[in-house]
Amino acid sequence: QVQLVESGGGSVQPGGSLRLSCAASGFTLEHYAISWFRQAPGKEREVFSCISDNDDLTTYYADSVKGRFTISRDSAKNTVYLQMNSLKSEDTALYTCATSPYSDCEIAVPRNFYDAWGQGTQVTVSS
Repeated sequence: QVQLVESGGGSVQPGGSLRLSCAASGFTLEHYAISWFRQAPGKEREVFSCISDNDDLTTYYADSVKGRFTISRDSAKNTVYLQMNSLKSEDTALYTCATSPYSDCEIAVPRNFYDAWGQGTQVTVSS
């Protein structure tokens, strides 16, 4: 059974950090671009980060998170991580990972087609 499971969300004060994980089972992540999405209440879901496959490892960040978030992958653990630093209240959202059928984020992000999704993990940034 193909499954993605996110973890690591929670509540944190502004300026704090969290590390999210996106663990895959039933298939191997290493050949696919993996993206992180988030959706805040009343807003559309947005893709804000992506990492290309293990042969490439190029990354994409939306301007809203650039310099604060870092995406990485561990093929041995079949997991993609998202290190989030300097969190702001506007980062509050449901965070979800998804796999693309493409290996390259330069293709995956603009085509916006993903074939496996996790259930999401909530991140709340509040004082």
